[in-house]
Amino acid sequence: MGDIILPRRLFLWCMALIYMVAFVSLYVQIPGLYGNDGLLPARWQLRYTGKPLLNQLLSSPTLLWLGPHLGLDTQTAMELLCLTGAALSLAAMVAEALRDSLVFFCLWALYLSMYQVGQVFLYFQWDNLLLETGFLCILVAPLTSVRGSRAVGEHDRVTFWLIRWLLFRLMFASGVVKLTSRCPTWWGLTALTYHYETQCIPTPLAWFAHQLPVWWHKLSVVGTFVIEIPVPLLFFSPLRRLRLGAFYLQVLLQVLIILSGNYNVFNLLTLTLCLSLLDDRHVNFWLRKANKFDDENNDSKLLPWLCYLVELVVWALLIIGTIICFDLQVDSAKNAISSRTAFTYHQFNQFLKTVTFPIIWIGVLSLTWELVTSMFRCACVSGFLKRFLGMIQWTVFAAAAVSMFAVSLVPFSFVEYDSHARLWPGVRQAFGLVDRYQLANSYGLFRRMTGVGGRPEVVIEGSKDGNTWTEIEFMYKPGNLSASPPVVTPHQPRLDWQMWFAALGPQTQSPWFTSLMYRLLQGKREVIELIQTDVSKYPFHEEPPAYLRAHRYRYWFTEPKADGSYPERWWRRVYDEEFYPRVHLGNTFLDGMLSQFGLKDKSAPRRVSNATVAQAVRWVRTQVRGVPAHTLIWTLIACCATFCLLPGLRSKNKHAEQTAVTHKMAEKVNDHTEGVDEGLSDPEEKQEQQAKEEEDDEKNTEEEDDEENEQEVINENEEEEEILDKSF
Repeated sequence: MGDIILPRRLFLWCMALIYMVAFVSLYVQIPGLYGNDGLLPARWQLRYTGKPLLNQLLSSPTLLWLGPHLGLDTQTAMELLCLTGAALSLAAMVAEALRDSLVFFCLWALYLSMYQVGQVFLYFQWDNLLLETGFLCILVAPLTSVRGSRAVGEHDRVTFWLIRWLLFRLMFASGVVKLTSRCPTWWGLTALTYHYETQCIPTPLAWFAHQLPVWWHKLSVVGTFVIEIPVPLLFFSPLRRLRLGAFYLQVLLQVLIILSGNYNVFNLLTLTLCLSLLDDRHVNFWLRKANKFDDENNDSKLLPWLCYLVELVVWALLIIGTIICFDLQVDSAKNAISSRTAFTYHQFNQFLKTVTFPIIWIGVLSLTWELVTSMFRCACVSGFLKRFLGMIQWTVFAAAAVSMFAVSLVPFSFVEYDSHARLWPGVRQAFGLVDRYQLANSYGLFRRMTGVGGRPEVVIEGSKDGNTWTEIEFMYKPGNLSASPPVVTPHQPRLDWQMWFAALGPQTQSPWFTSLMYRLLQGKREVIELIQTDVSKYPFHEEPPAYLRAHRYRYWFTEPKADGSYPERWWRRVYDEEFYPRVHLGNTFLDGMLSQFGLKDKSAPRRVSNATVAQAVRWVRTQVRGVPAHTLIWTLIACCATFCLLPGLRSKNKHAEQTAVTHKMAEKVNDHTEGVDEGLSDPEEKQEQQAKEEEDDEKNTEEEDDEENEQEVINENEEEEEILDKSF
């Protein structure tokens, strides 16, 4: 694999962006989710028992323990941590010097602090993925105080390899669990006929994707299996074109998911992990820059042809295997491609048992290769002191990489029970020690397809008299049949997501729902803003409802009309059953549920802090209140992108001005030369001079053209490198 300087820098910039989005998205929801009057107050998770601060941090690793020492309550401390994380990540996006190991350690610690008290609203796989990737950023990022932000360590390839290994675990496990779950829709290749309308928050494009023919949906499922199960094995291929092919297939899958569903930062984070498959040569290709490698491999003609042959064989085997495993056949009568699963669950389980340990050994060999090559580079550094310090750094980071790889084998082996049982017990013990820090996690998205009989959706209704009921409409989740699906990526409305999970079972499986009903009856503004940022659109914004109830409906996308025109509504629905009975403040059932789930707060009201920090945090809250979260996030992204691009554009304009000045000076010299020629009085002397000049021009034409071409390439490379440096 070639140099990874540019992919590594781009990766760190993208991680700063993702951290910023995650912190801002969570910040706007803190009062309603975790505030003193929120659904699940975070202060209930922190029991101050008088133990030393160090013991508290070890029992629950969160910086919120420092709140009382700063004179802050838990809600204000959470907001302060989110604001600090957002500010740090914004600064890291703008200034490359701040994309540092220490900064990424602070960002990881801040998000882990929120995760520890986040309860059900923060227990998503992408939160775990962000924490694991964020910790790896500490190893990947440079330590600016030691060797500068742009300095390249010989161990960088080793730590960056861990990102590739994480990407492999994520994609491979996501593909495998779809089949090990025995979900009939995945095995029948019909999952996507339900997915677009049953996912949590679909986009408008999901409606159109849902209208595609069944054979196309089944073929798309086949493509998903291929991209998620066999293709990730190419991540470790020594042939770069195979890795690049795997990269573009992963990008294709993630982009299609982004277009059809609102999955917050998950797909952006996955795309960022995919950068580990690139090298400087390919990034330079994107930038249309000349590569010094292009002219170095022209000596040997046999090796490139052998590589091409191997690549063709690999892709051919992948295509043939897909055709055989899914019995792909062209149905010319229907102008379609038929497909079915041509293997059994037992056969797939045997396949997993066969390949799981070999995959682990492939990872071991790939990591060993990176360790050996980086050690060789360290040994080849000139100067004893530099070589000695380089070997020390290599030893430290190599040990860290091996440790992270070993620990990650535990969650990775969850995909196959027998392989997990054969792991060395010491590795499982090490995993148990670091599990609370989310350094390695198991993944498996879309394990089972829900909503096969219609998308279940909980609709809350309120009334002032108990007779006339009004539906309470959420900003993002489906409810109003005529409202188009929203586009909210990369923001995650966490209450809307949990409402989707709550609809899949009885209300007793979602204790927080009782708290939601209770807070709405109380008319708590913080909770209302989770439902409607613009409180005036909430039907009971003037006076809380006296009664509340909830029903479960089944939702489906509408179909195009017979004439091919679009329907007036996006959804249709059918009543299913009562989800939550009619309740009011003081209701016996409501009080019993609050007591059963421990949601009654008997502690005395807390005094509002007048500390300077608390006042500053409250002032920031007043400035962003009423602004939709996705609007706020995209505004910050646009501002940062503009700020990053402006220096590069200025540099480009400056270079253009210098080129124009050079051309003007050259024209003046030419005019002066022509004037001198015209001043020659003797015609014969003038003819001799012209003949001599023409002869010299003919001799030097090719040399000048070559020099000009080389200089143009050098100038373009220097200009683009300067733009890239100032932008990222």
